Amino acid sequence: MRLNETHDPSLRSWVATANDARSDFPIQNLPFGIFRRHGSGEIYRGGVAIGDQVLDLDAAWSSGAFPAAQIGLAATQALSCARRPVLNDLMSLGPAPASDLRLALSRALRHGSAQQALLEPCLVGQADAEMALPALVGDYTDFYTSLHHATAVGKLMRPDNPLLPNYKWVPIGYHGRSSSIGVSGQTVRRPLGQRMPPGGDTPVVGPSERLDYELELGVFIGLGNELGSPVHIAEADSHIFGMCLLNDWSARDLQAWEYQPLGPFLGKNFATTISAWVVTWEALAPYRIPWVRAAGEPQPLPYLYSPQLRDSGAIDIALAVYLETERMRAEGIPPYRLSHSNFRDCYWSVAQMVAHHTVNGCNLRPGDLLGTGTQSGPTPAQAGSLLELSFGGKQPLTLPNGEQRRFLSDGDAIILRAACERAGHARVGFGEARGRVGAAPECQIDAD
Repeated sequence: MRLNETHDPSLRSWVATANDARSDFPIQNLPFGIFRRHGSGEIYRGGVAIGDQVLDLDAAWSSGAFPAAQIGLAATQALSCARRPVLNDLMSLGPAPASDLRLALSRALRHGSAQQALLEPCLVGQADAEMALPALVGDYTDFYTSLHHATAVGKLMRPDNPLLPNYKWVPIGYHGRSSSIGVSGQTVRRPLGQRMPPGGDTPVVGPSERLDYELELGVFIGLGNELGSPVHIAEADSHIFGMCLLNDWSARDLQAWEYQPLGPFLGKNFATTISAWVVTWEALAPYRIPWVRAAGEPQPLPYLYSPQLRDSGAIDIALAVYLETERMRAEGIPPYRLSHSNFRDCYWSVAQMVAHHTVNGCNLRPGDLLGTGTQSGPTPAQAGSLLELSFGGKQPLTLPNGEQRRFLSDGDAIILRAACERAGHARVGFGEARGRVGAAPECQIDAD
């Protein structure tokens, strides 16, 4: 995670929009994704975001702009993998080949590059691109790493004892459903399920009435580990490919009824939305900061601690969530920011998530996805879900146009955004993870 020439804030690109200080995708970022031209029926392939453009890596491979003798064998292998319909093969190579490729791309996209003439025809406007999931996600695990979120939610259910005794000792997580992960822009149908009506004594089956979002980050695993071989926390960085935004949609009424004794099930597994672009672990290096456990807090067990964690285990990533209602769209009102927070406030780090996930010998594979859990901050304005913002639905939020929300209505769109900003470095953004709530499916639930 050392800084190198790709992080130089003075770099400029011949792609003019990448030089806009407001862009999520300057030349210092270069995130990977999977795309095709919208409506073309083409085969999906790998791309890199640069400004408002996508560099088509399959076309770049064929253009002659990256001869192996110039970029090296490792970067050539990485480019061959990156142009495929999923990024799993690129992820499996580990950090060094991906870093070599990122360096070759950075040099080729810089102002004055000799490869400009060859690569200009390989650009596709992001507005014309149809995005797909970046990887084939074999397994998905969602963690619960924000102390502030865990405390706020715990107070709603257990006012006198919000945190369970294991929280400050072990990174809590559950295994989610990889088949229902979708990419930004998806429509999420309101889920059906069993719930207990307030004051009732018999559950009913029907559409969720307390649909919620969760503001999270996703972590894509790169290099895997063998079954039975834990990943030491000091080696965790070498197993991480990059990060994305993640919205873990939640049906709170289904969740409340079903979660005991085995935890989340139908209240969670119906949809998860991630952003289209994966910001590489290397691109985040300038924003690494010391990981600190506050005085008086339990210190992590030895397998969850290392000098690297202490010195640079946290990441400064500003997060925000926006709501766009159907009425707002019709009236041309921009999305309203519901809350903001920062990943630096996370109680458990990414490296600790990887180390704990594998301490029992569990094998992670390239393309596996880890969710950080809802990222809430220490103040009410930094809550990462409507469950917290509305105090369990007891206090509705009033939007600038007069509409009110306790939980999400059909037609609502949730937009997650994130960016890293630090003095002396370029701004690196994540794009957005956008999902829209659709009506529940019309089907016969109960037999006659």
